[in-house]
Amino acid sequence: MTLKIAGLSAAAILTATTAIASTEATATTDLNLRNLPDPRGEILDVIPGEAMVMVEECVSNAAWCKVTYEGTEGWAYAPYLTASLDSEPVVVYDNTQALNVETVDLNKADREAAAAIGGLSAGALAAATVGGPLAVAGAAAVGAIAGNESVPEQTVQYVTANPVDTVYVDGEVVVGAGIPTEVQLSAIPESDYTYVYLNGNPVLVDNDRTIVRVIR
Repeated sequence: MTLKIAGLSAAAILTATTAIASTEATATTDLNLRNLPDPRGEILDVIPGEAMVMVEECVSNAAWCKVTYEGTEGWAYAPYLTASLDSEPVVVYDNTQALNVETVDLNKADREAAAAIGGLSAGALAAATVGGPLAVAGAAAVGAIAGNESVPEQTVQYVTANPVDTVYVDGEVVVGAGIPTEVQLSAIPESDYTYVYLNGNPVLVDNDRTIVRVIR
């Protein structure tokens, strides 16, 4: 059963409803674990690709799920979480009812906290990263060309030594995702890569505007 409850704290939700058991899910790529269901939330940890998490609930009106990873609870971007349904991998957010994952509306406290970060309103997040699990599944091919090992260290050092204003977009920072055309990229001297500080992480971008390295 899918529940949509606005304005209730987690404690109130638990006392008002019967808890639904956590669901095991796998991160399809390295995935930030944040303190809010928002790309501007603080990064608490990084869930490694193929690592297992326990999904506690998902937001019904935003693509985020509350998960627990190695004892740390936070929010992960749901399009990069998959679970097994009838022995087939499926995206958790698209199959919450079939997977018996509880869904809740984003509560007022989280909405206000997200809107207050950096003085930005939710409307500032107009663009979105391109590509979900299917796109990221092909990231290994990208990595074979421009993975962590093949990016010159001086390129990484330049990006970290020359920060630019952070851009926030809907979605999450993962290798294999595309950068929206609205986002301006910065050049790197003597390099074919460009870069941008996206959702709290510096990222290297190739000529196809695809993220090939997330610098953490």
